[in-house]
Amino acid sequence: MTTKDNQINGSTKGADAVDEAIAKGIDLDGSPIESEKLDLYNKVMALEGNRQRSGVKNTMRSRIVRIGAKHIAQAELNKMLEDADFTPLKEKEIAFYYGGK
Repeated sequence: MTTKDNQINGSTKGADAVDEAIAKGIDLDGSPIESEKLDLYNKVMALEGNRQRSGVKNTMRSRIVRIGAKHIAQAELNKMLEDADFTPLKEKEIAFYYGGK
């Protein structure tokens, strides 16, 4: 199967596609990822893997904000957070993700 076939079949979509590509050392376009980049990535991910977590709900909210801001308007994301009983967007998040809009 070619890279173009993979793209058509959707295997270049989502976080799993990126994780799989990193594990194989191959970018989504089929080109190799340089060993220096893989080494640094693996070193930082190992550090993150050893970090104490504060709770699943905090991590869920953080991911919702970080990823949601790419796809959802500020007011809509804020309402969705509130409706799900999460803390609404903070001023620093609005400034960072929405440019203070």
